[in-house]
Amino acid sequence: MRAFSKLGIIAGAGDLPVLLAQHCRDSGMPVHVSRIKGMCDPRLSLYPGSECALANFGERMKALKADGVDALVFAGLVNRPDFSTLKPDLRGALALPRIMAEMRKGDDALLRAVLAEFEREGFAIVGTDEVLADLLAEAGLIAGVEPTEAQSEDVIKAMSIAAEIGRLDIGQGAIVVDGLVLAVEAQEGTDRMLARVYDLSTHIRGTKAERRGVLAKRAKPDQERRVDLPTIGVKTVEGASKAGLAGIVVEAGGALIIDRNNVIAAAEEAGLFILGVSVDSQS
Repeated sequence: MRAFSKLGIIAGAGDLPVLLAQHCRDSGMPVHVSRIKGMCDPRLSLYPGSECALANFGERMKALKADGVDALVFAGLVNRPDFSTLKPDLRGALALPRIMAEMRKGDDALLRAVLAEFEREGFAIVGTDEVLADLLAEAGLIAGVEPTEAQSEDVIKAMSIAAEIGRLDIGQGAIVVDGLVLAVEAQEGTDRMLARVYDLSTHIRGTKAERRGVLAKRAKPDQERRVDLPTIGVKTVEGASKAGLAGIVVEAGGALIIDRNNVIAAAEEAGLFILGVSVDSQS
């Protein structure tokens, strides 16, 4: 990991910012948790830092610089806002037109534009995987038993579909059962995609008694990998189990497993496999 004096965590919703903050505390790494107002886990208030509204770029940057932060990691869910309702400060007002101009090109372009605003102010951007390398999925069987031949075919197809929708900057996940594409992930996210599959007829999806098909998650082929790497957690396993899937496949080295021990335990209790697959970033 590159050298820096103090790490700033730009924190959205979910468990990942909390894990990052805990890691910094436990490892003695100086940290400033920059919370996005109205989005963050309350546990983050236990860590040193500040809280600012989403569009208050100037207030956020001032607080980070005042505390000696020279590197930033972006973590957690931030839903695309209604830009017409935002009330930015002066620095935010300068940034928003540039960000909105990129927004029409897709989520990845929007993220790159946000990162560029902080880089203009001299902050280095650090990937979550650089700080929490132990969360990266490895190649091979991570939980459960080896997939069957039919399930392996679904793994290949689901990863291929995920790559295609990623290339179009649509999403990072796909669900395939017996060769049939049941769902692809867009703005609703993985949990809601799994819920949609659960609502389908059991003629085309699996059940807890007869599990079929897989959920695949992988990074978009050309995405900005310093932010928004695919993640799975216990909730993902629970959703996959409820939808009757046989397993979950993720990109080895390109996806994060949150709360790894409990994820593995939940998968094995439900009878699901979790598999890490190495992929060509362009395929």
